[in-house]
Amino acid sequence: MGKKGGCGFVGWLMVLVILALLGVGIFLVVRHKMNKSDDDGDSIPGPPGAIQKKYSDALNVAVQFFDVQKAGKLNEDKITWRGDSALEDGSTVKLDLSKGMYDAGDHMKFGFPMAFTATVLSWSILEYGDQMEAVNQLGTAQDSLKWITDFLIHAHPSDNVLYVQVGDPVSDHKCWDRPEDMTEKRPVFQVNASSPGSDVAAEAAAALASASLVFKKKDSDYSSTLLKHAKQLFSFADKYRGSYCDSIPGSATYYNSTGYGDELLWAASWLYHATGDRSYLQYVTGSNGNDFADFGNPSWFSWDNKLPGIQVLMVAMVLLARLTFLGEKDTSNSGLQQYRETAEAVMCGLIPDSPTATSSRTDGGLVWVSDWNALQQPVAAAFLASVYSDYLLTSGKRQFSCSGSTFKSSDLKKFARSQADYVLGDNPMKLSYLVGYGDKYPQFVHHRGASIPADASTGCSDGWKWLSSTDPNPNVAMGALVGGPFKNDSYVDDRNNTMQTEPSTYNSAAMVGLLSGLVTTSSVVQSFN
Repeated sequence: MGKKGGCGFVGWLMVLVILALLGVGIFLVVRHKMNKSDDDGDSIPGPPGAIQKKYSDALNVAVQFFDVQKAGKLNEDKITWRGDSALEDGSTVKLDLSKGMYDAGDHMKFGFPMAFTATVLSWSILEYGDQMEAVNQLGTAQDSLKWITDFLIHAHPSDNVLYVQVGDPVSDHKCWDRPEDMTEKRPVFQVNASSPGSDVAAEAAAALASASLVFKKKDSDYSSTLLKHAKQLFSFADKYRGSYCDSIPGSATYYNSTGYGDELLWAASWLYHATGDRSYLQYVTGSNGNDFADFGNPSWFSWDNKLPGIQVLMVAMVLLARLTFLGEKDTSNSGLQQYRETAEAVMCGLIPDSPTATSSRTDGGLVWVSDWNALQQPVAAAFLASVYSDYLLTSGKRQFSCSGSTFKSSDLKKFARSQADYVLGDNPMKLSYLVGYGDKYPQFVHHRGASIPADASTGCSDGWKWLSSTDPNPNVAMGALVGGPFKNDSYVDDRNNTMQTEPSTYNSAAMVGLLSGLVTTSSVVQSFN
C-alpha cells in the first residue's frame, strides 16, 4: 500500500462560471440530460433508462444483507428470523452502542470494516442513487447507511475519543449462538490521544463526511451533525498518529491495518467533497499525498487499502472540472494529475485486453487476488471500474490509453459486468455466490444466526452442533456475498470452510454499488451537488 505509517465530477458553461463567481462552495455539475449512444457506442449519461432485470433482482437481494447484520432494537421484521440483540452494548461506559452491524458471521462489531462499509455504501448512493430509486432500493440503502452512522456518532462521545470495537473476539469465538441469545460479555474498546488509531478514526471520518452528502437534502440537520463529527475525527486522526491495532492488539488477528496513510487521504478527499474547503484538497495533493499515495503503483481496493478508491475519487476533480470553475486554472502539474495517472493504471490492469492487464484470473474470468474472501477485490475493483467508466462519459472523455493501446469507457463497463455476472452464476460452478439470488446458491453459509433455527434454545457452548450439522442452514442469509471460489473456480459449501463460505458487510457494500451501476443507464455524479 505504499508508504504507510504503522501496524495498514452538458451543463452550460455560463451557468457554471456564474455559480463559481458567486462563490458556490460545492461541486456543481449540470449534465446534458440525454439517453442515447454516441459514435463509439457508449451510452451518454442521462436519466435512468431501461431496467436490467437481472441486476435489479440481484440488487433487491443484495441490500437485504444489511438487515441480516443489524444489531440493536429492530423496529421492522424485514428478516423474519432476526430479532433484537446487543441492546446493552456500550452500557458499561454509559453510551448507546446498540446499533451498528456485525461484520461477518459472528457477533463482533469491528469499527474499521464497519466504517468502510458505510463509506462505500455512501459512495454507491451518491453515484447511483437515482438508479437505486428507479428500482425502489434507495430508501433501503439509506436506512442501512444510517444504522451505521448512528452507531459511529454515538461511538464518538468527545473530540479525541472513538469507540472502535464491541465484543471480545476470543470470548465471542468460543460461542456458536444466535445474536438474540448472546450471554457472553461485551467489552468496548476505544482509541484516544494516548492510544491513537488514525486508520480507524480517519475511516470513520470518511464514512461520516460521505454520508453527510447522502443526507444533505433528505435531513439537513442530520447531515450537519455527521459533518461535524467527520471534521473532529479527521483532526483527531491526523494530530495523534498511530495505528489502532497497536492500541488494541486483539483486533490485529481479524482486521490488521497495514497502515493509516491511505485512510488519512481518503478522509480528506471526502471532506473536500463535502465541504469545498481547499485545505482538505491541499492535504491530499501536497506532502501527505507524496508520503502516502504511492503514485504509479496500482493496487487493490479493500477495507484495508483505500488508495484505488482515492485515486478514482480524485479523477472526478480533473475529469469533471470541479476545480476549473472554482479557481484551479491548471491541474496538469498538480498532485491531482498523479492521482489520475495512477487511477488509469488501476483501470488498465482490469481490462483483459490491456497490455498491462493482470494475468491473475481464474479460467472463468474472475480477477484473482486472494484465497481468503476471494470476491472482495474483484467486486470492489468492478465497482471502481463502473464509476470510472461513468466519470469518463460524464466528462466527455470516453477513451483512455493503456501503454499505447486505446480503450473506451464501455470496456470498463464490460469488465464490471463480467465480474458481476460471475458472481451471479456465470461461472464454472454455475453457482450464484449471492445468497438468495438464482436457483442455486450456497446453503451452508458460515453465519451463526442463519445456521440456528429461530426457535432453538441454545447458549454459548451448546450451539456448536449447528455448526457441524449436515443439514442446510434453516435460515437464508439473504444478500450475503460469500467469500467465493478458489483460483480453480471451485467452491466447497461447508460451514467450517470459513475462507469460502463466510460473508461480510463490506463485500455487500461493494456489491450493492456494482449492481446499482449496472441496473440501468448511468446518471452519475448528480448527488455531489
